[in-house]
Amino acid sequence: MFRLKTLWVVGTRPHLWEGYKYAACRSCSSKAGSQSGRNYTTQAAAEPFLSGTSSIYVEEMYKSWEKDPNTVHKSWDIYFRQVSQGAAPGTAYVRPPSLAATSMSAPSMTQPAMTSTQLTRKEPITDKIIEDHLSVQTIIRSYQLRGHHSADLDPIGINVPSMDGLLGKSVQKFGHCHLTEEEDLQRVFQLPDTTYIGGDSHSLPLGEIITRLKNIYCNHIGVEFMFINNREQTDWIKRKFETPGVMKFDKEEKRLILARLIRSQRFEEFLARKWSSEKRFGLEGGEVMIPSMKCIIDSSSTLGVESFIIGMPHRGRLNVLANVCRKPLEKIFCQFDSKLEAADEGSGDVKYHLGMSVERLNRVTNKQIKIAVVANPSHLEAVDPVVQGKCRAEQFYRGDTEGKKVMSLLLHGDAAFSGQGVVYETFHLSDLPAYTTHGTVHIVVNNQIGFTTDPRSSRSSPYCTDVARVVNAPIFHVNADDPEAVMYVSKVAAEWRATWGKDVVIDLVSYRRNGHNEIDEPMFTQPLMYKQIAKTPTVLAQYAEKLMNEGIVTQQEYEEEVSKYDQICEEAFNLAKKEKAVSNAEWLDSPWDGFFDSRQAMELPKTGIKEEVLRHISEVFSTPPPGDFVIHGGLKRILKGRMQMVNERVADWALAEALAFGSLLKEGVHVRLSGQDVERGTFSHRHHVLHHQQQDGVTHNCLNHLYKGQAPYTVENSSLSEYGVLGFELGYSLTNPNALVLWEAQFGDFANTTQCIIDQFISSGQAKWVRQNGIVLLLPHGYEGMGPEHSSARLERFLQMSNDDADHFPQVAGSYAAGQKESDDFEIQQLHEINWFVCNLTTPANIFHALRRQIALPFRKPLVIMTPKSLLRHPLARSSFDEMVEGTAFKRMIPEDGVCTNDPNNVKKLIFTTGKVYYDLIKEREKIDRDGTIAISRIEQISPFPFDLVKEEMLKYPNAKVAWVQEEHKNMGAWTYVEPRVRTVFKKISETNNEYENWLHKKCEYIGRNPEASAAAGNKQRHQFEFSQFMSHAMKEI
Repeated sequence: MFRLKTLWVVGTRPHLWEGYKYAACRSCSSKAGSQSGRNYTTQAAAEPFLSGTSSIYVEEMYKSWEKDPNTVHKSWDIYFRQVSQGAAPGTAYVRPPSLAATSMSAPSMTQPAMTSTQLTRKEPITDKIIEDHLSVQTIIRSYQLRGHHSADLDPIGINVPSMDGLLGKSVQKFGHCHLTEEEDLQRVFQLPDTTYIGGDSHSLPLGEIITRLKNIYCNHIGVEFMFINNREQTDWIKRKFETPGVMKFDKEEKRLILARLIRSQRFEEFLARKWSSEKRFGLEGGEVMIPSMKCIIDSSSTLGVESFIIGMPHRGRLNVLANVCRKPLEKIFCQFDSKLEAADEGSGDVKYHLGMSVERLNRVTNKQIKIAVVANPSHLEAVDPVVQGKCRAEQFYRGDTEGKKVMSLLLHGDAAFSGQGVVYETFHLSDLPAYTTHGTVHIVVNNQIGFTTDPRSSRSSPYCTDVARVVNAPIFHVNADDPEAVMYVSKVAAEWRATWGKDVVIDLVSYRRNGHNEIDEPMFTQPLMYKQIAKTPTVLAQYAEKLMNEGIVTQQEYEEEVSKYDQICEEAFNLAKKEKAVSNAEWLDSPWDGFFDSRQAMELPKTGIKEEVLRHISEVFSTPPPGDFVIHGGLKRILKGRMQMVNERVADWALAEALAFGSLLKEGVHVRLSGQDVERGTFSHRHHVLHHQQQDGVTHNCLNHLYKGQAPYTVENSSLSEYGVLGFELGYSLTNPNALVLWEAQFGDFANTTQCIIDQFISSGQAKWVRQNGIVLLLPHGYEGMGPEHSSARLERFLQMSNDDADHFPQVAGSYAAGQKESDDFEIQQLHEINWFVCNLTTPANIFHALRRQIALPFRKPLVIMTPKSLLRHPLARSSFDEMVEGTAFKRMIPEDGVCTNDPNNVKKLIFTTGKVYYDLIKEREKIDRDGTIAISRIEQISPFPFDLVKEEMLKYPNAKVAWVQEEHKNMGAWTYVEPRVRTVFKKISETNNEYENWLHKKCEYIGRNPEASAAAGNKQRHQFEFSQFMSHAMKEI
């Protein structure tokens, strides 16, 4: 059958056979190449290339083509057309388009005039010609793929690229690809449609092909993009860099680049002259960063972007504030005067950490733009996720669902970009639906050194930018001493983001003219590098000379522009001398216009709501989705249990949280909750997102269907990141004070990987940068025998960072003389003065009020809550609707309300405690029948410490010994925070009442686990033993 079918094809379609024979030969060119001496002189001699299957395939395609040419690939369509028109054997085949051609218009049927090497000539096609054309394609691809390795990127010439092993012999020598003679460079080859180097020409001499490829890929720009697995995107990049004449700048554009370089460099030189011994982390060696940023902003503004959120490390920050944001220079110069004190709140920060926000006119586009530079600590990349969160929030409030109006711009150093893990975490948020900002432009100011460490010791990857490859971000390496090349890649980067909504990286290969700072000596560790830097003229000097040689500017014009900016700096310097104080608020990166003006600063809000609102939200939250939405059987039981609670007018933790969210949504407050597994809840208690059991991706979120016109509720499972995601949510919370933004840890223990965000931004942000924020941290905490990594949210760390004074009993105007009762403003004054609120709550009603209080307060502070685990389903951990209706509010402390209150003088021990262990204590007390002699009071808000309520409770039981009980180890938990404050209460009582003079020496007893290095016991039996020991101790009356 095989033989008959082959002969049929040969006999009935001789013209088809001739063309197919050639196609088959080409597909086996690698085999044919090894048999170059073999010639097929007859059709029959070539028959071994056929098989029964392939001949059937060709015949079926031919029949299909006869009916409809569109049913076959374009290459076969051309082939069959040429065969039908009588093309001679060997001439009907035309090289098929590459896969990349699917994104382009079909090639024209009109072919250019054939040269001696083109495949459509009338002479027979030899294996040599096929191999040569394939080799040319290989050469082109080699440059596209690896040309960046040989690019001239280093302005100081210490890292000279080697061609060896990078582009391969096909580029250096042509022997590997059968182009062995020098005259091969003169041969004309048809260009494949995978390149745009020809422009309007479809063919070029080999020598010209190589020259053009070298100029594009091995000059001052190294384009790293062929790893991107999207052909449309790689084709877009090829067009941007390969099309002849694309990198042309007119006279005015070049003069603008020069003017921006002058401002960038002369600003640093002015600071160096005036404050030679001050650290300022200048931009010397990377001055072109300023024109690059301004080019990105100009291009993006042209494309419709109205707001730019910038994050950056300290190097070059003052220059960015001066020349990108146009911060008044005198305000910057004032920061160098250490004698000037702040006229407003806050302890301030060093000048090269400060941020700002400004709205100004973009003079290039004549459009209004907003620029915010986010304040950042010395933790270089910590600001990355904060910027992304702030950008996402602004996009959300503007309704900018595609990122066309708001964008983020992140600056990095080379060592930090490759060395700090938060960079990777932030990149991995870039395409997640709830976290994407639709593309970020990254500029890496590549000094080729990190402090004193060179790249050989600071990274394992070839480039510092390799981390960006994980999200298919194109990387444009560019020599920073070629300003025009920098401007071009900056423009392309802005266009890439606008076109594709994805991240892009500019690797600005430069150097650092000084040491790590201006008073550091770099020659200790990099002597050869800094000898070369000393001999290298500045980029401004090089570019000015270039433009003078081109006749673009004259020496006089250049000097006048320099003198003009120097005069601006001098005038600002003189104005700065007249300043009497500085204002921290002038450096605020996230101003909330009008927010504080419309609120009563000393008004403590009530947070209860109407019962009909409680009931409506509860009923919706407890009702299955409408229609034929199929939910899990277990969820049916959960919803049924919730509805039963509604009928009983009580709420557990999950319902109380939903009531807080729902009531805020009703009031127009946007609520956003994110973290690992938050949709369901780590402990399967929340279930805010219900999943259809028979249809993938179909979900229902009832809290988005409570009221018509309500605010949107966003609840989203995050990536398995704490550092990056918490930073993102912090940034989100900075944008709008009238939004409740929450981050929940899977377990509170895992919050320690976010410590940088907590320490440097959340706890201290207001003090350093006058920047309030109301973010909420939900940290599951409690000792249930789950081991050292699933027990403790490290409450002690948060309390240690609280700024209230342990030895000072707050004095508030209006306090009663006798000290028996504090002023009504005591609580609100404490809330004003503290840097954050730290709570360990025990009732659903208190979580309801705590969350609502975040929005009701006339200011914003972070809220850290040790959330429960076992209490989520504890039968006693429920609250009546009566505790959440109008007139009710958050309880900082819940006093003893049992039998003890009937005869306070009979109480032998007063226990203060916090969190879950309260329920263990009352169970044990009831078990041994000591309800009348041991009083137990819960401190719900540990910081700020409720001095007034603790004092009141102590005076209620004058004969009682005071003890603190906690389930944590003695060197952990709240003990070290509570104990000195209890002593302060004793002192206050003794000073204000003669009857209690002896209380000055009274002590608070510690009851809990012994000190330990590990947070909790890993052995369940030991856990139970420790628990029984301190519980027994707690129940002793004396």
